[in-house]
Amino acid sequence: MSIEGRAYLVGAYEHPTRKAEDKSVAQLHAEVAKGALEDAGLSQADVDGYFCAGDAPGLGPLSMVDYLGLKVRHVDATDTGGSSYIIHVAHAAQAIAAGKCDVALVTLAGRPRSEGSSGTQPRSWGAAVPDGPFEAPYGIVTANSYALVAMRHMHEYGTTPEQLAWVKVAASHHAQHNPHAMLREVVTVGDVLDSPVIADPLHRLDCCVVSDGGGAVIVARAEIARGLKRPRVKLIGAGEAPKGQAGGKLDLTVSGAARSGAIAFAEAGVKPADVKYVSIYDSFTITVIVQLEDLGFCAKGEGGRFVADGNLISGTGRLPFNTDGGGLCNNHPANRGGMTKVIEAVRQLRGEAHPRVQVRDCGIALAQGTGGQLGTRHASATLILERE
Repeated sequence: MSIEGRAYLVGAYEHPTRKAEDKSVAQLHAEVAKGALEDAGLSQADVDGYFCAGDAPGLGPLSMVDYLGLKVRHVDATDTGGSSYIIHVAHAAQAIAAGKCDVALVTLAGRPRSEGSSGTQPRSWGAAVPDGPFEAPYGIVTANSYALVAMRHMHEYGTTPEQLAWVKVAASHHAQHNPHAMLREVVTVGDVLDSPVIADPLHRLDCCVVSDGGGAVIVARAEIARGLKRPRVKLIGAGEAPKGQAGGKLDLTVSGAARSGAIAFAEAGVKPADVKYVSIYDSFTITVIVQLEDLGFCAKGEGGRFVADGNLISGTGRLPFNTDGGGLCNNHPANRGGMTKVIEAVRQLRGEAHPRVQVRDCGIALAQGTGGQLGTRHASATLILERE
């Protein structure tokens, strides 16, 4: 079912907290829901669809709909990790097109910083996952899974640590203008390379922050969007694609974005050259390079050269990315950063990003997310949004 022009993102809100020791996860969900509704100019009573993922407490929608006091006729609890919320926007648009709901609320919240989570803790998919027991003896954790991808990319294409570092440098140039960002200090390539090695070849500054917080967006039927007093941002294309282990027959340098991006661009009827701004999931610097290649912004193997020398910095670079500072500098709530990618894309299209990073004449933006681990199994989701 085509979603082009049928649904609009009418509300967006990012929680300002980065450490919420005094709040529950449910409370964070409620606060971001309230913020997004106020941003849209809608009320709690207008919501008839609710979307959440595994970060929601209890039984997901069953618990949260009751907690939030909603009366809905459609719910979706699709969980694909960090890409869940990008998928939820697409699913909300599909539900609206099918007449299942008119106003969909999508919420994310979590407290990984307060709970002491990090990317260096053992990660097990469980014995029920068919290939899980074959991985377990090798001690897969999030950081070394992505390090595998980085090392393979370097081996195949000559990508360098300096090129990886440029992704962090660009994020830091943007984060300095975000009062809520965890890391606001501008860093250099040398700073990144001088930071401790976490999982060779990734340094500490190649890794995203761990934060509490959350965010929410409101997706609404076109007729409703046109009656609101907000700049109109419509969804014109979406794609989703899982990528697994394939029995070991896989290319570590290719992500699910190669499929999800192609689907989204085909549906939107635009090409990478038409995109003025990108929100790219940035759990690690290598994550950005691989996804930019797979989305078609440069050829496979050219990502390192594409991001070098400030080419991702707004105002001077060829493709501004993550102008809020992204997961590398701003926040990474619930260990799932896809929601913030949608929020900043909406800000850019509305012309509401910080003046120092606002992209001029930003008419088309792309939001991209991954969930899981690039080095093992993950899901990819792509949204293409347009300012009407």
